[in-house]
Amino acid sequence: MTGMNFIPSSISAQNDVTSFTSSKDIPITGHYDVIVCGGGPAGFIAAIAAARQGARTALVERYGFLGGMATAGYVTPLSVFAFKGELVIGGIPWEFIKRLESLGGAFIEWPKANIDFDVELYKLCTQRMVLEANVDLYMHSTLIGCETTNKKISRIFITNKNGIESFSAKVFIDTTGDGDLAHMAGAPMQKNPDGELQPSSFCFILSNVDTESDLLKKCMYHNGINGPSQCLPVREKLLQLKASGEDIPDFGGPWFNNVLHKGCVAVNITRTATDACDNRNFTKAECQLREDIFKFTNLLKTHFREFKDCYVASCAPQAGIRESRRIIGMHTITAEEYIHAYHYPDSISRGIHPIDIHASKGTSQTRIDLQQPAYVPYRALVTKQIPNLLVAGRCISTDRQALASLRVQASCMGTGQAAGAAAALSIASNNTVQEIDTNTLIATLKKWGAVL
Repeated sequence: MTGMNFIPSSISAQNDVTSFTSSKDIPITGHYDVIVCGGGPAGFIAAIAAARQGARTALVERYGFLGGMATAGYVTPLSVFAFKGELVIGGIPWEFIKRLESLGGAFIEWPKANIDFDVELYKLCTQRMVLEANVDLYMHSTLIGCETTNKKISRIFITNKNGIESFSAKVFIDTTGDGDLAHMAGAPMQKNPDGELQPSSFCFILSNVDTESDLLKKCMYHNGINGPSQCLPVREKLLQLKASGEDIPDFGGPWFNNVLHKGCVAVNITRTATDACDNRNFTKAECQLREDIFKFTNLLKTHFREFKDCYVASCAPQAGIRESRRIIGMHTITAEEYIHAYHYPDSISRGIHPIDIHASKGTSQTRIDLQQPAYVPYRALVTKQIPNLLVAGRCISTDRQALASLRVQASCMGTGQAAGAAAALSIASNNTVQEIDTNTLIATLKKWGAVL
């Protein structure tokens, strides 16, 4: 039985060369072993991992660059690769960090190994590693639907300047962050009991800041040695102004982050409740957040001499997303399992970032520090229903509390590495993604340097 998911019965795609009146008229542009949808931290690592195992691999990305929330959201630093100076996330993700460091694009903050980075060199390094792995790259391409046959995804549909195109594959990996492909294919999604989502934040870069000042030097490095990563003097001033009746928008932190250039900081301060999977809602939220960027910049210029001559050099291409869709997988990671570092037989990645839940309204934040690195089971990357779909990154199967740690970029890279290796193994062994030999998968990951 064949189904068309999120593709209307009548499609018109006008461009210089073609017009389609039905999804059946859309020819298959390419056939692959593995197609990865989404080129963020989970996606580009997954594509490299699959390709290095011999799978003919394609990577689809809606922007004209890779990196996801690092480069499209200015979310920095990359958190967290180590615990007490010992790596927790290794293998291809750490290879990427060392490559980026060799380009002058990364500063490793030990003992946590949070990674400060240059946004543009990050884009260059990801591009090089993906192309070196012989991955076919389709950028400026938006996923718009998929076709399923006997519960398997048979092809996806994308749109770009060439029109509407379709690509087939044996295995698909959803690394869109929002679980777009899984949702389109009919995978069951988790529902938050209270309907609440963590807020989005629109990050930006300020230039002409006194980054040599005591205020900035104490707070723009997040190694756990220099005190809280929040800039407390700025936070306290903003709370005072709010209490006195001044119109201060909801905010988090603030966090000022090193981007490897003197006089420049990435700022994470704005926040608003929004549903990133609702176009109208997210558009409205981003418009408000952009106003807030300039309001907070003026407040910094007015009240802190370190920022008196600063200006907004760049806003991220989009607001950062902490929480949206998550699949219901073969296993859902619970906070209890995560906090107590339960070791599963099929553990394929780790996590050490605190459980970090930002209030959707107001300025508060709930944080639980982990006492030891946690584990991620392979079963959280697959559903029971779809035999050729893997997910990695923010949309894996976790409860809200575990997600509040696993959503960070180092953890996303770790699950991406496992998904890419699993996809190639599924093809090589002629098994569904649910039936692969996880011992073989784990052995492959350890060979690459994963810490399991």
